[in-house]
Amino acid sequence: MRPFPLSAYLIVAIFGFIIATTVTGALIAILSRRIIRSVAGLALCSLGLAGLYYFLNSPFLALMEILIYVGAVCVTIIFGVMLSETDEPEPQDKLGRERWWAAVAALVSVAIFWGLAHTSLYGAWPVTGAPETDGSVQTIGVSLLTTYSLPFELISLVLMVAILGALTLARGGRDKS
Repeated sequence: MRPFPLSAYLIVAIFGFIIATTVTGALIAILSRRIIRSVAGLALCSLGLAGLYYFLNSPFLALMEILIYVGAVCVTIIFGVMLSETDEPEPQDKLGRERWWAAVAALVSVAIFWGLAHTSLYGAWPVTGAPETDGSVQTIGVSLLTTYSLPFELISLVLMVAILGALTLARGGRDKS
């Protein structure tokens, strides 16, 4: 049995770092009690997700992830927080109910992960060659309107929902006291 070359270990280490960045950002986003820290975790998670897109040979989606989620959604949420109320409401003590929902969410997450892992390992995936692109504006435009039209539209819908959420938060404005 031949040992792996050093480059294979480097690729595995980079992939592990990207996964660790994504998971760490997601944990910060969901476990933090301050919304600004949660937004920072969301930005870190989105950067890790962009790294995964790039690792999967989709640099366009990686760039859109950075531009839209980190550059627009996180900044919009931060502006919404800046324009909303200064005091946070007192947390209500519903620990038992939160733990139940956390258990349900963990169970659903494990089921989705198992389904995706099973599909990725045992599914019949067609092998196609990578398309030849020159990186010109015309090639990107054609790809955007053909190959990547659905992801681009879904990203724009998520951006619209984030902007509407930030506007809803900022609607009341700050207290003038």
